[in-house]
Amino acid sequence: MFTVLRDRIKEPRAAYHWFAMSEDALISSREGGLYCAAGDFYIDACQPVARTIVTHAHSDHACAGAGRYLTAAAGERVLRKRIGAEAVIDSLQYGEQVDLNGVKISLHPAGHVLGSAQVRVEYRGEVWVVTGDYKRQADKTCAPFEVVPCHTLVTECTFGLPIFRWRKTEELAAEINQWWRGNVSAGRTSVLLAYALGKAQRVMSLLDPSIGPILVHGAVQSMVETYRASGVSLPAAEHANAETARAGKGRALVIGPPGASALWMRKFNPLSVGIASGWMAVRGFRRRKSADMGCALSDHADWPDLLRTIRETGAQRVIATHGYTAQFARYLAETGLETSVYATRFSDAGEEDETSAEEA
Repeated sequence: MFTVLRDRIKEPRAAYHWFAMSEDALISSREGGLYCAAGDFYIDACQPVARTIVTHAHSDHACAGAGRYLTAAAGERVLRKRIGAEAVIDSLQYGEQVDLNGVKISLHPAGHVLGSAQVRVEYRGEVWVVTGDYKRQADKTCAPFEVVPCHTLVTECTFGLPIFRWRKTEELAAEINQWWRGNVSAGRTSVLLAYALGKAQRVMSLLDPSIGPILVHGAVQSMVETYRASGVSLPAAEHANAETARAGKGRALVIGPPGASALWMRKFNPLSVGIASGWMAVRGFRRRKSADMGCALSDHADWPDLLRTIRETGAQRVIATHGYTAQFARYLAETGLETSVYATRFSDAGEEDETSAEEA
């Protein structure tokens, strides 16, 4: 089904409305990332540059080594945790505006993870918005997405195919908790794999602590502490070490990153492994990961919300980046929108592919 839908979106149905970006476009795509020449700054630079605006702290958007960073105040602690205490980080409250060389810049909630932001750039009456990664679903761990009107929208499309349509958050929470209860009844420890930054904390906010103890991998614990320091309320959780693994055997839900090793997981035997990821919406992905439970919980917009966002911003031009860019841009062009694509080093990366150095 996935292949059929993917191929179908490539079929020509109407005249295309592609446009080529001129060299003097307000925001252009360069080797170092998205660049605004008028303001002389990058957005989500992928290599060390003099100045970059960071939409959020995931590794495919925040690169260490830049001279100066600008990010949303809500995500400053998270960004510093990721790129180092010595980094020079300036922050803005959502909606606050600054001027760089005559370019007006403001940051607005993206709803992706804690502190994630869309970047609004205005110059000589022209308004561009770079979404970064975003979602429209409810999430108690970060500020909700805000629609920002613009002339040109640079939008991610990680899940930019019709097959990706998310269920309600409440249904996904019920699915995870039901799986956990079932494992407790069977005497198995539940190990749920979720990205250490953002997804793990969102999962924690959906859990029913009355079922049993919550344990977290060292990489997840580090970010949980940073979230708490930033004012986010999360249920109690302990570090998943040998001692807590024994104490919670057959009852605990353990949250670890996708890169957690089999050696680390072995201490929780007998166990049941689940994965929280938007890719679990596709049966083939779930089979390849050999998970007992696959929950399609994503921190990215699905197909309907991508289209809804474009419509609500009133954008006259749309530039697709990060994800199924060619397919998504072609669909938009066929609907009459002026459309283009910005390639990035992570354009096919999807959700962040984290590996873990911590095995304690």
